[in-house]
Amino acid sequence: MIVAAALPLVAEYGAAVTTGQIARAAGIGEATIFRAFKDKDELLDACVAEAVGTDHVLRELAAISLDEPLADRLAEAAEALRAHMERIGTVVGALHASGHLRGRGPGADTRDGADTQDGADSRDGAGTPDGVDSRDGADSRDGAGPPPDSRTRSFSALRNAVVELIEPDRAAFRLSPEKVAAAFLGMLFTRLQTPLPQAEAPLTPGELISVLLHGTLNDPGSAR
Repeated sequence: MIVAAALPLVAEYGAAVTTGQIARAAGIGEATIFRAFKDKDELLDACVAEAVGTDHVLRELAAISLDEPLADRLAEAAEALRAHMERIGTVVGALHASGHLRGRGPGADTRDGADTQDGADSRDGAGTPDGVDSRDGADSRDGAGPPPDSRTRSFSALRNAVVELIEPDRAAFRLSPEKVAAAFLGMLFTRLQTPLPQAEAPLTPGELISVLLHGTLNDPGSAR
C-alpha cells in the first residue's frame, strides 16, 4: 500500500518527495512509514524494485485472450510492455535526475540519503523490464537496475509469457515460438529505446508486428 501510493509521487518529484506527502497519499500516519522502512532511501529503493518488477505486466499478458487473432494478441502485448517500460523510465529517470540513484553501485554509502557521487553517469536508465540487458534499460553501473541474473530471469519470464500467447499458432511459424517471442521483444525494446528525429519516427506497433509476421518484402520470394 505504501509503495503503491508512493510511486506516482516518486515519478513526479523524484527523490524530493517527502514521507509526509507519501503518508497523506496512503492515508496513514508518517510514523507508519518508518515502521515499514528504516528510512526514505529504503522506501525509494522499494519503489524502484516495484517499478522494474514484472509481476504486473506478466498478469496483463496472461489476461490476453488466446481466442483473439494472432496480430491482435501481439498488439495487446506490445501495449502492455510499452506501458511497463514507460513506468520504469518515469520512476527510475526521476530518481536518477534528482540524485537518488547516482553512485549507488556496490560500496556506495547511502546512509541518511546521502548522494555520494554527484558526478556519476547522468544517463537516466529510462528503463526496461527488470530483465532486459543494459542496452535496453537501466544502466547497471550506477545501481539503477537489477543485477544481471535478475535481468536474465525476468527477460525469460517475459519471453515465456509471449510464447504462451503465440503457441496456438505454432504451426504457422517457420521458427520456434521461443525465437519468435525473443524477436518480438527485441524489436519492441529497440523501438522504444532508440531516439529518432521526428521525420524518422520508429515503427508503429502495427508496423512492427507486420514486419515480425510478414517481413518487409511485398513478395517474400521476389528478392534475389
